[in-house]
Amino acid sequence: MPIATVNPATGETLKTYDALGEEEIERRLATAEATFDTYRTTPYAERKRLLHRAADLLEADAQDIGRTMTVEMGKPVKQARAEAAKCAKAMRWYADHAEELLADEEPAKADVEDSGASRVLVRYRPLGPVLAVMPWNFPLWQVIRFAAPALMAGNVGLLKHASNVPQTALYLEDLFRRAGYPEGCFQTLLVGSGAIEDILRDPRIKAATLTGSEPAGRAVASVAGDEIKKTVLELGGSDPFVVMPSADIEQAARTAVTARVQNNGQSCIAAKRFIVHTDVFDAFAERFTENMRALTVGDPLDEGTDVGPVATEQGRDDLVELVDDAVESGATVLCGGELPDGDGWYYPPTVLADITPEMRIHHEETFGPVATLYRAADLDEAVAIANDSPFGLSSNVWTRDEAETDRFVRDLEAGGVFFNGMTASHPAYPFGGTKRSGYGRELSGHGIREFCNITTVWHGA
Repeated sequence: MPIATVNPATGETLKTYDALGEEEIERRLATAEATFDTYRTTPYAERKRLLHRAADLLEADAQDIGRTMTVEMGKPVKQARAEAAKCAKAMRWYADHAEELLADEEPAKADVEDSGASRVLVRYRPLGPVLAVMPWNFPLWQVIRFAAPALMAGNVGLLKHASNVPQTALYLEDLFRRAGYPEGCFQTLLVGSGAIEDILRDPRIKAATLTGSEPAGRAVASVAGDEIKKTVLELGGSDPFVVMPSADIEQAARTAVTARVQNNGQSCIAAKRFIVHTDVFDAFAERFTENMRALTVGDPLDEGTDVGPVATEQGRDDLVELVDDAVESGATVLCGGELPDGDGWYYPPTVLADITPEMRIHHEETFGPVATLYRAADLDEAVAIANDSPFGLSSNVWTRDEAETDRFVRDLEAGGVFFNGMTASHPAYPFGGTKRSGYGRELSGHGIREFCNITTVWHGA
């Protein structure tokens, strides 16, 4: 895949970039290693000042970088500006909380005495240069939620971003440079996916984080495993959105639309499978379909647009294949499902019912504005359908029944359970999945400690 900005609303190639050569990659790796040797001892107060400065700059740039993201990957521009604001919020959160999150821990006095020590503490020390392999769907947020905690922990970062968002990738390097970070603290590597293995195998790279597809995660994890390097993987998701009889159906149906089509439906944590109790199925299906049909599809730079194009031509082709396969196998199209004429990689908001396990769409992730509807006879069947997926990123449940709440928390195979609302990430809460959705956690204290050397410090009596 070429490193290029291709406007998904028109299909026009706007700008292309040459991949970095071996000499430049070597220079950047050497710079990262040298910078880490000094940056790792930078006091928290200085790290905090730098990250706050970067957040201020990002906030000031929101209008321009929002437009850049929209042109590169097609998200509605109002959502792009919101993404920039969310990133600034997370940067400030980590700037203000990192020292506390990474403070030395002292075990219980009885355990210290039992070990024959006079004092024991646990210290969190940075690992070194961390390679981040990031996707195009949230081209700022995916990077910042790695970079902010990594930099506050004393690590340095090297970003291999998706090849279709090079301008956003270069902006991120420039952002940290303008904020005053030493050269080498955060570098963008404009390289193709074929260069990742050699970079990851380089002994100067101490760990890696990847957000992306299952095949990409498998490839990076295999190399890192061979080199015995720490990885955090956030992969695909096919999140269930369960609606039980006690739910507020009107609110659930409204929220379901946002949960499905946010970011043009291209979000790992978007609700994708809507599992509705039979007692309220018809009412929910009617309202949900009406709301999906009413969305405005169009130019993502238009402030009134709800849904823009799919980010890549291949992505839209994959979506068409999944929908066509489902329809040919008996799925009912409640709205959408037809490829529009005209330029760009648009696909209409689509709702499919009568889904069966034989259909590809039942097991594969739909990365676009396509929802699947399931009817469940009771709670047990709802849980069974929800768990009948190779993925386990997050989940949404609508119920006012406390006993049902306990059951869903106990039984849903997911990294998060969100009740009476849609899944969203927040810097204070851990984020990640189970099964083929990956492992490890981002955000919160759990996320900042992923790339730390958790060190036991023992003093004899």
